[in-house]
Amino acid sequence: MGIELCERGSQVRGVHAVDLIGTAVDAGLIRGPTTLEVLTLHEVVVTGYGVFTAFGFGAQALRARVFSGEPAFAKVRRFDPSRYRAQYAAEYQDKALSQLTVLRECVREALSSAGQDGAGAPVLLGTDGDHAANIDFWTVHAAGKQPEGAGVVHSLPGLLPEVIGEEFRLGRPRLAFVNACVAATNAIAYGAHLISIGKAHSVVCGGAYLVNEDVFAKFDSGLALTTEAVMRPFSMGRKGLLHGDGAAVLVMESAEHARRRNAVSYGSVLGWGLAADAHHPVQPHPQGRGLATAAQIALRRAGVAAEAIGYVNSHGTGTPRNDLAESLALRHVFGDRASTVPVSSTKSTTGHMLEATGAVEAVITLLALAEGLLPPTAGFLEADPECLVDCIPHTARPSQVSRALSLNAAFGGANAALVLGAPQSS
Repeated sequence: MGIELCERGSQVRGVHAVDLIGTAVDAGLIRGPTTLEVLTLHEVVVTGYGVFTAFGFGAQALRARVFSGEPAFAKVRRFDPSRYRAQYAAEYQDKALSQLTVLRECVREALSSAGQDGAGAPVLLGTDGDHAANIDFWTVHAAGKQPEGAGVVHSLPGLLPEVIGEEFRLGRPRLAFVNACVAATNAIAYGAHLISIGKAHSVVCGGAYLVNEDVFAKFDSGLALTTEAVMRPFSMGRKGLLHGDGAAVLVMESAEHARRRNAVSYGSVLGWGLAADAHHPVQPHPQGRGLATAAQIALRRAGVAAEAIGYVNSHGTGTPRNDLAESLALRHVFGDRASTVPVSSTKSTTGHMLEATGAVEAVITLLALAEGLLPPTAGFLEADPECLVDCIPHTARPSQVSRALSLNAAFGGANAALVLGAPQSS
């Protein structure tokens, strides 16, 4: 249990209540004495998850390759990449998949591992819709034919949580988070917030992304993709990122609700932080200010000192600017410890899964905490003197860690962080 203060009778009851009131008082927006009340905040635990990557469905397929540092990159098969600079991605072998298909399977696995049916649970998913369906629709339209309406309907981001909610008889709200590479992290953060303030006893949340030509072309034209079949986060010679298929769904509950039904906990969501740096439409702030702020908010909300963090699952895209900005953000958060805190980029094996990446990486981080094994950064060549982080090159590292930080950043200056805790021994 934790407590948080907010102004009695006001609308300021969100997770930033203390910060908002303090800022308002400092700015002179609130004058005179204020009456505060204590809100009881509920501990948030993860009781189930389902995951999908280019390695296949299920946590075991993910664990086997990520923790051995074996990337999934190969020449793109889902479309003809010959017109583009980049040629590689981490794709699942089945070309006919849709976001809805993989989300169904992940929700099914998550609910099964949680031992519950999700009745009444809000559905919060990071997605920007089905790009393949959208492309098919407009290709048919451009040929002068009459396309089926389902193509456009399936391309609408808000449809996926609604369809999933109906099929699995879940609760409301049913929300799509569309802010790119922090979408799933935002979904997890909002779900944890709903549970912490007692608005929900359980939440189904996560995200999905499948490699598609629409997004691939945009990243390629922006020179964000590497032309190599390997990512090299934090390394000298890094040239960019590669996309990857991915989806993950987590079932989160209040600890009290989980205990009442004797549910197994796979770990806890201790804190979350969101921040915007508003520096550039696509480039991160050069000092990583927004990401550092998100991490500090998450740590403060968790009541965890930076010194207690034993592992960081970084955003680690392998682009020159992003990795430099992230390493500076870590320096701002950890100070002199920044070069010794174990940090890895698991995108070096899975690829960048955009709207799904925060959820998949949360699962990876929970696995690392539960198993006492930190996943490596694949593709590493040699240390970049400007990115002085201990990036666990090539080989997983045994380490009993109880607290970890998972970081994500996105276009538009969006940043998100989660503080995750190891499962408590019974």
